[in-house]
Amino acid sequence: MRKSLLFPLGALTGASLTFLVASPHGGVWAARAAAGANDAYSQLNLFGEVFERVKASYVEKPDNAKLVEGAITGMVTSLDPHSRYMNAKAWTEMQETTSGEFGGLGIEVTMEDGLVKVVSPIDDTPASKAGIMSGDLISKIDGEAVQGMTLEQAVNKMKGPVDTQTKLTIVRKGADAPLDVAIKREIIHVRPVRFHVENGDIGYIRITSFNEQTTDGLKKAIASITRDVSQDKLVGYVVDLRNNPGGLLDQAVSVSSAFLQRGEVVSTRGRSPEETQRFTAHGGDLTKGKPLVILVNGGSASASEIVAGALHDHKRATIIGTRSFGKGSVQTIIPLGAGNGALALTTARYYTPSGRSIQAQGVAPDIEILQDVPPELKGRMDTMAESQMRGHLSAGEGGEQTGSQSYVPPKEEDDKALHAAYDFLHGVTANAVAAKRAPKAAVPN
Repeated sequence: MRKSLLFPLGALTGASLTFLVASPHGGVWAARAAAGANDAYSQLNLFGEVFERVKASYVEKPDNAKLVEGAITGMVTSLDPHSRYMNAKAWTEMQETTSGEFGGLGIEVTMEDGLVKVVSPIDDTPASKAGIMSGDLISKIDGEAVQGMTLEQAVNKMKGPVDTQTKLTIVRKGADAPLDVAIKREIIHVRPVRFHVENGDIGYIRITSFNEQTTDGLKKAIASITRDVSQDKLVGYVVDLRNNPGGLLDQAVSVSSAFLQRGEVVSTRGRSPEETQRFTAHGGDLTKGKPLVILVNGGSASASEIVAGALHDHKRATIIGTRSFGKGSVQTIIPLGAGNGALALTTARYYTPSGRSIQAQGVAPDIEILQDVPPELKGRMDTMAESQMRGHLSAGEGGEQTGSQSYVPPKEEDDKALHAAYDFLHGVTANAVAAKRAPKAAVPN
């Protein structure tokens, strides 16, 4: 399990740099720099004084390493909901998670208001089978309150030996009382891509996460579909990214590349202009230009939004569903040396090829389809968006958007968005009452 993050993985080494800046106002800049340095040293002196006071006077002798780790954690988590410090154990576990196989319950989680919030249960895992839903808040783990734990502490408590059981206390929007859910732990084999041929002429591909196995799984899916259905009979593909919380940046780029001949997939913009990076499609369109529909909803975040945004901007796909989550910030992983763990630090925002910010805005569908939510779930299936998370990074430009529906019916026959996608590929116009079309913006290749 891991917090839902999108990482451009790569080591960044710390260095001490000294600049001599030639400027007409050099004296002013030097004075400001000196003032800034003095202020920083003053704050560090304050930290040192508090550290020594705690060491000397706390009722019990504190552990120095835990004090420092707690201070670092507090500093980083105060920045935004996605920056965090990982100690050595947490860093190792995060690497295992992105490889696509790990032990646990199978839930993508984040921290919100002191509680662990479920971003999405992973398909075919103990959490999914137990009925855990996107948006659920975990208030207790085995009877112990989550309030006061860090995200890593809560995640570690949910992990354990295979075939052992844990009990989660769930606070669910609209429910009269907290729910106690018993779940047996398993080795989680994240199979990120599933597919089948629908009606003999449509390739359906479900991508549940973006880990190291996703692109290979997608390529196998496309190859299998094209073997089973002749090119003249295949009318197109549906790629289902609903409730996909994201994953690795390189996988988002390579998945997008599987449907594009060329062009930009995504750009990242940091604090200064020279930090801008652009990622372009490579490898060519494996589907040979066949029509494409992307399904998204309020639980589609991060890497899912990069793929949807890129294919939409290049007029390569039609987006159907509800507005995506809006997690458009870059977390760079900075290893801190042997035994010291790593820092996941927000360093930039993502932009679609047309220059639209994803952060706190999400990707809007071309055709909006709202599902029929069962009476017992009404009012519970609207996901809290990035813009509603406390301390979130503001949108680069434009208005921020709130959450949207994340419900996906368990039975395919009840899935209105999926059937709208099939109808669209068959040339059937979606119901005007349930669907609203938006104009597409042209993007230069």
